[in-house]
Amino acid sequence: MTMELPHDCVLLRIFLGESDRHGHQPLYEAIVLKARALHLAGATVLRGAMGFGKSSRLHTAKILRLSDDLPLIIEIVDTGEKINAFLPVLDSMMGGGLVTLEQVRVIHYRDRPPKNPAP
Repeated sequence: MTMELPHDCVLLRIFLGESDRHGHQPLYEAIVLKARALHLAGATVLRGAMGFGKSSRLHTAKILRLSDDLPLIIEIVDTGEKINAFLPVLDSMMGGGLVTLEQVRVIHYRDRPPKNPAP
């Protein structure tokens, strides 16, 4: 079954720290796995080189001061209905962090073609 997305969707962006946890696993991993289990269209985790949040504590990947709590951003795109249904689940998983929503226009949503297609 191929999943299709309408052109008008919502981008859920979640800002958190690399050391944030959900139970015994990294929070970013728990969020992505939950989004997958709930059949959201897709999720990507981006690792930041530097950042700060509400506490104003600076997190950086500079050589002299390696941080074990670099900023992470999780981006999830799907329909507004599915993203809104996911928000209470996300809220129950998160302690601190920042969550934003944006209207986006989906141009392409395709799977990669097989590397060696059958003749």
